[in-house]
Amino acid sequence: MDKIILKVKAEPLWALFFLISFLLIILISFKSFAGIMTLEGLDWEMFFWFLLVGFVAQTIDGALGMAYGVTSNSMLLGIGIPPAMASAWVHFAQVFTSLASGFSHWRLGNVNWSLAKRLIIPGVLGAVIGAFFLSNIDSKVIKPVIALYLLVMGIVILKKVFRKKEKTFDAKEKSISYLAGVGGFADAIGGGGWGPIVNSTLLGKGQTPRYAIGTGNFVEIFVSLGSAVTFLFFIKELSLAPVLGLIVGGVIASPFAAIICKKMNAKILMFIVGLLIVFLSIRTFYLTIF
Repeated sequence: MDKIILKVKAEPLWALFFLISFLLIILISFKSFAGIMTLEGLDWEMFFWFLLVGFVAQTIDGALGMAYGVTSNSMLLGIGIPPAMASAWVHFAQVFTSLASGFSHWRLGNVNWSLAKRLIIPGVLGAVIGAFFLSNIDSKVIKPVIALYLLVMGIVILKKVFRKKEKTFDAKEKSISYLAGVGGFADAIGGGGWGPIVNSTLLGKGQTPRYAIGTGNFVEIFVSLGSAVTFLFFIKELSLAPVLGLIVGGVIASPFAAIICKKMNAKILMFIVGLLIVFLSIRTFYLTIF
């Protein structure tokens, strides 16, 4: 308790930020679980399917730093949910799954706090702007551009796996803050993308995989919260079955994924990340163009 008090005194503005975030999480919790007392009308088949989706998606996301939103959002779009509504549902669920994942990474020492501080504010601002635009425009316009960017980043990471000379990560690089803003915006627009854009770029710039993924997943708590709160003003319909399934499945998977991230060999982890980004970017580009 004494350590927490000292931390609050040392960084009062960040303490206020976390307090506001905590209150917003309570608001999202109330909105997400408003119908939980009337489980008689819950679509249990859909709940269990999305529990499985949430578990698999969060295992991948927590271990590799990406793909929860992309996987979940693809499923929702596949069953005919409109893009804005699908992204809203995913981000409502992701507030809780990223909270579990981020906390797990923090407890395991995978979070670089100085780097996290540079990512949080621009990431949240990008997410708020992205959620606002998605609620008013067609997201298909921007998806091909993001897909091409991700393809390039995936190739860069794959090249890095076989490169003998490692690049030193510069935490003070100015582009990191801009990167977070773009990542937050793309994440809200596409229902996922924070991990592939931010975490993959941090890896490409030489950051240690466990810190790139752990820090990125910790910051994603607040990015998802920014999107979810913004969607509250535009999306009136929230289906309990898929949201609850995504949350429960993701929360169950989070501790295991964080352990995988810490224990896995860095080169193997980066190779899997690179392949995943290339595959997802080609798939996204194909689906948006054809």
